[in-house]
Amino acid sequence: MQQRRLTRAVSVGSVGVGGSNPVRVQSMTNVDTRDVFAASAQVRELAKAGCEIVRLAVPDEAAAMALGHIRKNSPVPLIADIHFDHRLALMALQAGIDGLRINPGNIGGEDKVDAVVRAAAERGVPIRIGVNSGSVEKDLLARYGGPTPEAMVESALGHVALLERRNFADIKISLKSSSVRHTIEAYTLLSQRVDYPLHIGVTEAGTLLPGAVKSAVGLGVLLFQGIGDTLRVSLTHDPVAEIGVAYEILRALGLRERGPEVISCPTCGRTEIGLIELAEEVQKRLRDVPEVFKVAVMGCVVNGPGEAREADIGIAGGRGLGIVFRKGEVVRKIRGEENLLPEFMKELDKFLAEKRKTDPGGQPPAPQSREEM
Repeated sequence: MQQRRLTRAVSVGSVGVGGSNPVRVQSMTNVDTRDVFAASAQVRELAKAGCEIVRLAVPDEAAAMALGHIRKNSPVPLIADIHFDHRLALMALQAGIDGLRINPGNIGGEDKVDAVVRAAAERGVPIRIGVNSGSVEKDLLARYGGPTPEAMVESALGHVALLERRNFADIKISLKSSSVRHTIEAYTLLSQRVDYPLHIGVTEAGTLLPGAVKSAVGLGVLLFQGIGDTLRVSLTHDPVAEIGVAYEILRALGLRERGPEVISCPTCGRTEIGLIELAEEVQKRLRDVPEVFKVAVMGCVVNGPGEAREADIGIAGGRGLGIVFRKGEVVRKIRGEENLLPEFMKELDKFLAEKRKTDPGGQPPAPQSREEM
C-alpha cells in the first residue's frame, strides 16, 4: 500500500480535511432541505452512524433560508450543494454553512465569482469544486471526444484557476464518474497536478449491492494508491447505509475503524444451523454500536473457535449446541438452536459492559484512524 499523498489541509467547520487528518467520511441528505425537521433529523441520524460531514442540496431560496435552522442543530459540519445560482451560495454563507460545493465557472460572470469568493474567504469557508462526467463543458467534450478522465481533469483545473486568480486556496476537488475506471484514472491524473485535498467517490454507483461493490473497487484502488482525503459512497438507498459501507472500505485497508467487525464463515455442507440468519441478525443488532472490536459467527463447533481465534468474542453452532468463545477460548455452552441468538446477545452485552468500563469518559469512541490504532 502506497503512503498517503500529502495534501494541503483545509477546515470544514471543526473537521480538518487533508494534510495529516484521517480520511473523512461524508454523505448527503436525500430529504427536502426546505423541510427543516426532516433534514435536521437525517443529519443527526447520519452523525450517529459516524458521518463527519453532511452535504445538503440547495435548489432554491427556500432551501437556502432553511440552512441556518438546520445548521443551528447540527452535530457535524454542513456543506451546501449549489449549481448555477451564485445568490444561493451567498445566502448559504450568510446562514453559517461550513462549506460550499459549487463550480465557479458556471455561476455567472466574473463579478458573481468575485462576490462568492470574497464572502467565503471572509468566513473561512472552503469551496469544493465538483466535476462529474455529466458536467464537463461542451468545448472539452468536443475536444476530447466525450467526458474522458483528461476532460474531467481539465474542467476541474479551469475552475481551480478562477479561484487561484483571486488568491483563494481553501479548495477541495472531486472528479466523479459512474465509470469506475474513469474515476480512478481521473483522480490519478489530477493527483499529479495539484496538492489540494481530494474528495473521492463513484457517482451514480447504483443500488445497495452493486453500488457498494463499485464504490469499494473504485475507492479501494485510489486509497491503496494513497489518493483520497475525504470520501462518499453514493448509493440509491438510505444514506445511513453509505456510512457503513464507507467504514468497511476504510477498515479493509487498515485506514480507519468504527463499530464491530463481524466475520462469519461462508457456510458449507457441514453447517447444521441457520448460520446466514444468525450472522445477519447479529450484524443488525450491532449496527449502532460505535466501539471497535471483532465478532465471529461460525457454523462449526469443532473448527470455529480456532479459525476465528483473533475474534474478541464469537459463537460457533452445531446441531443443538453452540459455544461462545473469546480469543479462541470457550467460555460458555448454549443448548438449543433457538437459544443461540438471545444467549449470545447476553454475552455480547456483558462483553460490551466490560469494554466500556475501560473508557473513563463514558463516551463512545470516535472513529479510529490507522495512526491511532
